[in-house]
Amino acid sequence: MFGSRGVFVMKTMELHLTVNGISQNWSIAPGELLLDVLRRQSYFGVKRGCEKGECGACAVLVDGKPINSCLMFAAQAEGRNILTIEGVADGGKLDPLQEAFLDHGAVQCGFCTGGMVISAKALLDGCPDPSEDQVREALAGHLCRCTGYLKPVEAVLAAASKRKPRARRAKPVAEVAR
Repeated sequence: MFGSRGVFVMKTMELHLTVNGISQNWSIAPGELLLDVLRRQSYFGVKRGCEKGECGACAVLVDGKPINSCLMFAAQAEGRNILTIEGVADGGKLDPLQEAFLDHGAVQCGFCTGGMVISAKALLDGCPDPSEDQVREALAGHLCRCTGYLKPVEAVLAAASKRKPRARRAKPVAEVAR
């Protein structure tokens, strides 16, 4: 848009949202993508990959649901809760899901890892005991050229098994043996 002197003037709008538990107020252009705004605000774990919603490198959770931030206008995030990979760890301590990715060799170059962890977190939050097929489906929107997908699937299943509450015995072991 051009102002009265023929100078290009960019319109902006205020965006109010919560990112990784912290309330934010940012000035954005109406047509900006969430990916671009997050990276401008130093959330560099949200990777710029294909910019077509096909690779999953830019995945974030919006109100608990995984989305590709390259396909969402930032303005659509008004009043929403966003979780990026930077917000998964708690006070510098890795989430058990992140630890499982490390323990199972599911991190190679790391470019796709943030998005995979985000999608796996959404899966485990909604389905604490997923099947291998459910894990594969949750990770299906992520392109990875290094791991061959087996290691990330193993990592998610391992993290899920650690989250499961252990079955309590009705009787102490000594009584069961009698």
